[in-house]
Amino acid sequence: MFTGIVQGVAKVVAVHELEAFRVHVLEMPPLMRDGLEMGASVAHNGVCLTVTAIEGDRVSFDLMRETLRLTNLGAITPGQCVNIERAARFGDEIGGHSMSGHIISMAEVVAIEEAPNNRRLWFALPERLGRFVFEKGYIGVDGISLTIGDVRHVERGGVEFSVNLIPETLTRTILQDRAPGDQVNIEIDPQTQVIVETVERVLAQQKVAP
Repeated sequence: MFTGIVQGVAKVVAVHELEAFRVHVLEMPPLMRDGLEMGASVAHNGVCLTVTAIEGDRVSFDLMRETLRLTNLGAITPGQCVNIERAARFGDEIGGHSMSGHIISMAEVVAIEEAPNNRRLWFALPERLGRFVFEKGYIGVDGISLTIGDVRHVERGGVEFSVNLIPETLTRTILQDRAPGDQVNIEIDPQTQVIVETVERVLAQQKVAP
């Protein structure tokens, strides 16, 4: 489990390509490596990955075909950075919201609005996911627990939503470098998803009841 409170960024120093598979090697700072062991879970841009090798400050992770298909990690090149969060431990403070590290989709950055000490980012989601997105609800964007600002339906189909970022979030994460056209990883709040799908199922059953 993760909390969506990104602990920092780490640079991808090497990428090893195989058929429908790749290995990422990250240069992780000492504090992020403290107590890290083989088999541990670490979220990269919100994707739960497993430690497969530790060689000094370099830590390796395997990415399977499904991960490459659903997330933006398949487009990462050496020299780029990813948001990092170690798995939560019992007793840790939950500063964000409960996240599984299972990405449901990517979303495109469609607009950025600047203001003093603030930045608002707008993202486009497929229509099928719009029913899980509510104003003031939670959402995971590249592994960051964020509160949804506004939600709007667009004429061409789909849903757009915004998040408002404070300077601390921009400083600590890769969202400071995101630009229109970039793809971010999205994890829908699992509690919201369960509630919406349960209500939909109950209403569907009521419609078919004799």
